[in-house]
Amino acid sequence: MACIQLHIKEHYKHYRHIQRLCKGRTEEQKKVIKYFLGSGGCLSVGMPDEEYEAAVMAKARSMDFKQKALNKLGVDESQVNEIEPVHFEGYYFDNQKTYAKQGRDRKWRSSAYQISWIFFSDIQVYVYQYTFNMDQEGKKESTEEYFYKDITNFSTSSDTVEKEVLDKISCSGEATYSRENVDTNRFTLVVPGDKFYCSMEQSDYTEKAIQGMKAKLREKKG
Repeated sequence: MACIQLHIKEHYKHYRHIQRLCKGRTEEQKKVIKYFLGSGGCLSVGMPDEEYEAAVMAKARSMDFKQKALNKLGVDESQVNEIEPVHFEGYYFDNQKTYAKQGRDRKWRSSAYQISWIFFSDIQVYVYQYTFNMDQEGKKESTEEYFYKDITNFSTSSDTVEKEVLDKISCSGEATYSRENVDTNRFTLVVPGDKFYCSMEQSDYTEKAIQGMKAKLREKKG
């Protein structure tokens, strides 16, 4: 009897926790929170991975981020045509406030997504970055400018971020969590004493783009 009461208490505690997080959120944001934290017992059916992925992509494509970047940087495209502009994007895991989940397809997803655009003029590199959250209205927008002479390297790195993730919810509603190591890919712009990171999904495009950036940097430094 005591065991049953404990399960009911844990179920109610987890349910109340989700209810508090969902308070004041939009219906889509509530679905996102439940996607990462579960919505009930072992028989409950939440948002599929594909639906969450589609929602993220829809938000990422809802704005012209290239034009937004140019406006924010205060440059015209004709001024930054040394080489083709480069863009990176991918799930963002670094912030401890973001949720993380490994889908049935073994792909890790987070509740934050990051888009970066990089432009090249004759003497400078311009960077624009936009990070948005799916579980709330929060966003972060930033710009940076670097002279070629100050940049020491363009590189990619695979980093491991430790995240607390939902392990499972039993039929009694008891939630258990575990700490998982999430492997992430990032592009890095390196200057003396500082580094600028961009979340990215590795692809043929990113590989060719980075090689092109390195070639331009060697040319400018040569």
